[in-house]
Amino acid sequence: MNEEIAALSRVATWPNADRRVRIVLAAQFTAAGLDAEGFRFFAELSSRTPGDGLLLALAGAFQSRLDGQAEAAIAKLDAATELDLGLPHYYRGISLAGLPGCAGRAETVVADLEFVLMVRDQFPPGFMRPVHAALSRAYELLGRAEDAARARVRGGHLITDYWANPGDGFRFVPPRLVEHAPGVHVAQGYDFADIGFVVTGTGVVAVDAASTPGHAAAALRALREITELPVTHVILTHAHLDHVGGLDALRADGATVIAQANFPRELALQNSGPPPLGYYLPRGHARQAHVAPGMLVDTAEKLTIGGVDVTLVPIAGGETDDGLVVHLPGLDVAFVGDMCMPYLGSPTLAEGSPQGLFDAMRTVMDLRPRTLVHGHPALTENFPIEAFPGLLAALRDLERITMAAISDGLTLAEILRLDHLPDVLRDHPAAVMPYLVTRDTFVQRVHRLRTGYWHHGGEGVEQFTSAELSAALDLLGGRSAAAFATAGRELARRGEHPLALHLVELGLLGHPGAPELAGLRQSLLESMVARNQLLNPFKFMHYAARAGLELDPAG
Repeated sequence: MNEEIAALSRVATWPNADRRVRIVLAAQFTAAGLDAEGFRFFAELSSRTPGDGLLLALAGAFQSRLDGQAEAAIAKLDAATELDLGLPHYYRGISLAGLPGCAGRAETVVADLEFVLMVRDQFPPGFMRPVHAALSRAYELLGRAEDAARARVRGGHLITDYWANPGDGFRFVPPRLVEHAPGVHVAQGYDFADIGFVVTGTGVVAVDAASTPGHAAAALRALREITELPVTHVILTHAHLDHVGGLDALRADGATVIAQANFPRELALQNSGPPPLGYYLPRGHARQAHVAPGMLVDTAEKLTIGGVDVTLVPIAGGETDDGLVVHLPGLDVAFVGDMCMPYLGSPTLAEGSPQGLFDAMRTVMDLRPRTLVHGHPALTENFPIEAFPGLLAALRDLERITMAAISDGLTLAEILRLDHLPDVLRDHPAAVMPYLVTRDTFVQRVHRLRTGYWHHGGEGVEQFTSAELSAALDLLGGRSAAAFATAGRELARRGEHPLALHLVELGLLGHPGAPELAGLRQSLLESMVARNQLLNPFKFMHYAARAGLELDPAG
């Protein structure tokens, strides 16, 4: 069983476990193809908590996918909907739609899932693609061809709002403008990164500028439905391209551009770095930016813009050394950029540090904002200010464990498989999901900072290309593509999709024309997309691009 499922399984049994942990665990069981394991886990947990409708619904959902178990599964699902509204209806509707002929209950599928659509704002992010896909099957059975066709266009098996394609790049959510406080709007889904807009008495203060001028202009057009005031200031939270690349579209009215004092140095690092992953940028756009801020901030500075008090607080850490927090004390809102990015910097660059993150978190906690606005929707959702005390304590504990493991000579893979869950999380349920989405990449960053390129167990002492490894494995497999395919399928059956994918791709290097390997590779890539849809957006877009998937906005 993979480490993500192992950790989530442990946390899901805690008495105060957040329902989102259990939902994410169910999605991970499904993505790994571990239906029997998922059924056993949730059936046992449900038996210990008989009044919990979500747990009973999850047990029924997994049981519905097991041979000969449909009748018992439907009984569980029906009982779950008597215990609670919302999620049990979602899981019943989806599960019935997955059975032949909707188990003769297409009307129930429609009733359940049309109810879900009516109250969608009360659901966790995502979920709507499977709703439309299931409705399309039920509508078809009921002879509602036009409704089925409309639902089919919006449907899909992924339970995330992420969408991506080469032309648009990657987006977390459908385009929308969200108001976090009076006059404080955030344009989400127009780009990989968000743009904040603070409407003052004399103009608009933009916080960050997206990846491209086209994306920034589209976000600005959405704001123009609210105000025609000019953009007077653009404050850049850091120098990553997805936050500065569209600057030209926002400074047409001569806006003052403000950044942290370390911004020029960080921008030079970004411009000299390796190509980005997957769908990070739309096709054809340059991956370098040239920005000369009109104002650089090296100490905390207070401004009043159009009657709105703005405090600019430099932070050296978290993701980059040029972080700039934008605090609106009168509105209890703080824009914090990507200081909580789980990768502690871009996963493709040597930047960020644990101590920098700890210092930045303490700085923001001292400001006492009510609302944090991060640079991406997933960060804003997963890293509220309420999570900071528990998360800070948990990550300090993880750093201690990681450093001890490095001192003991453990390899990076061995440290990751320690599956460390600090006890402090039991008392801080809000910190559990942010910790889990940060844990593995935090360990990788600590390991990179504290070790060299040769390791105690021999890692890095000798280097081999993928072609060389492929040839060696081909000798073991009798120079047969079938041997790679057989091993890959068996690993996938065990839920070990990353290892299976790596093996199959090595096999394809020696057997590039083997259809059984090509088909298996595509299937494994799509499994990796599903596996990372709720926990790791960078991996999601990496595997989606490699699989050639083009995802439209969720309906």
